[in-house]
Amino acid sequence: MSHFDSNPFAEDEVNPFSDPVVRKGSGQSNFGGGAFYTTNPSSVPPATSRLSPLPHEPYDRGATVDIPLDSAKDLEAREKELKAKEAELNKREQELKRKEDAIARAGIVIEVKNWPPFFPIIHHDIANEIPIHLQKMQYVAFTTFLGLVLCLFWNIVAVTTAWVKGEGPTIWFLSIIYFISGVPGGYVLWYRPLYRAMRTDSAFSFGRFFCFTWYQLHIGFCIFASVAPPIIFKGKSLAGILPAIDLIGGSSAFVGIFYFIGFGFFCIESLLSIWVIQQVYMYFRGSGKADEMKQEAARRTVAAAF
Repeated sequence: MSHFDSNPFAEDEVNPFSDPVVRKGSGQSNFGGGAFYTTNPSSVPPATSRLSPLPHEPYDRGATVDIPLDSAKDLEAREKELKAKEAELNKREQELKRKEDAIARAGIVIEVKNWPPFFPIIHHDIANEIPIHLQKMQYVAFTTFLGLVLCLFWNIVAVTTAWVKGEGPTIWFLSIIYFISGVPGGYVLWYRPLYRAMRTDSAFSFGRFFCFTWYQLHIGFCIFASVAPPIIFKGKSLAGILPAIDLIGGSSAFVGIFYFIGFGFFCIESLLSIWVIQQVYMYFRGSGKADEMKQEAARRTVAAAF
């Protein structure tokens, strides 16, 4: 029996744990001229080396975090400071309250400028300061003050048109003077005293309002301006009925219309002012303020004598 060194029909043993890299062998079988493959350990390239991991940063678990904290002494100092400030504020509040109470007992009213709202120049608050039974009269009186402003402003407009038409600049300067002196003068001389009398509802305040006849002078001026005779005041410096007729009859009918409108404004102002003085006088007499004023005047006289 012959012995063969190798069996071409025998299956190669495959080791699943061997290296998968296989290279073609140098030996060939004479059977069928076929080639077979075998492993060559010497021809296997070396395995790729892995990157080593980065070293961990050193961390000391026992280390303390440096966070600035106020000490107990600082907290106590701040607490004492806050308490001192609170006590000072309370003291000031009590002092301010005592002053306000003293001012209220003395009858002094702190007036804050609140009118007109877009540019406050005066103090005016009828709804909160005037008694409800006097508010209607005060509102109408305030309307007459605003009516005076309107009349004098329209007077400037009418006189300006007359100046443009050749009446001369003198009447225009006079109309400016009427406005500059009439508006603040009316507020100080008759509207503000009436407002204070209504607010305090004092007989003495009403007596002062009637004794100083500034409101009566206001009514007289409005009646005079509505007529505008060529006396006292220069020519056509007031938009009244007489200058209006003169201009309509002449060559300046357009200017005459402005003067007629001014005449209407002064007439309405005169009627409203007469109604206000009448209502105030009726209240002064009907509420017993006249007798109270006499008694108060007598007491003041006796006190002044002693």
